[in-house]
Amino acid sequence: MAILKIARMGHPILRVRAQEVTDPRGPQVQKLVDDMLETMIDADGRGLAATQVHVPLRVVIFQVPPEDDDEVDVPMTILVNPVIEQLTEEVEYDWEACLSVPELIGLVPRCPKIRYRGTAPDGTEVDRVAEGFHARVVQHECDHLDGFLYPQRMDDMSLLVFREEMRNGIPDEARRLMGDDDAE
Repeated sequence: MAILKIARMGHPILRVRAQEVTDPRGPQVQKLVDDMLETMIDADGRGLAATQVHVPLRVVIFQVPPEDDDEVDVPMTILVNPVIEQLTEEVEYDWEACLSVPELIGLVPRCPKIRYRGTAPDGTEVDRVAEGFHARVVQHECDHLDGFLYPQRMDDMSLLVFREEMRNGIPDEARRLMGDDDAE
């Protein structure tokens, strides 16, 4: 296993649509997944797409530990050739960060309930419904496979901020979009 270099915003690999994987059970996929796991853990991430480590294939990994969402505990999940279906027209705003956009966070609108499908590296089919943070993580990672970074999903670029600046408080506009009734 190896820790791979993570592509940062501006690198061309992050702007292309990744290619379908023809053999999800192939040894090259397993090696890629092993390296992605080690890279994600080393970077303290919640998810990683193959394009983020300079491999233009439709492979994502993610997890939702209990400390991130007290309602679910999604173990490490590996999806090859994932497909997402939105299950509602609703939109929810929340903060997102990305290993390819270091030090920044942004307020991103996402569908709060989705169904996702894909193939695991052992050939089994994965078919799940996800809500909340779980749904957000899946959409974020799958966006990478289509050449999108979260800032491209944002409605208001003034709400793309350095993580460190959040110590000064959440901007009123962000609180309003997130449904905080106390926001002016």
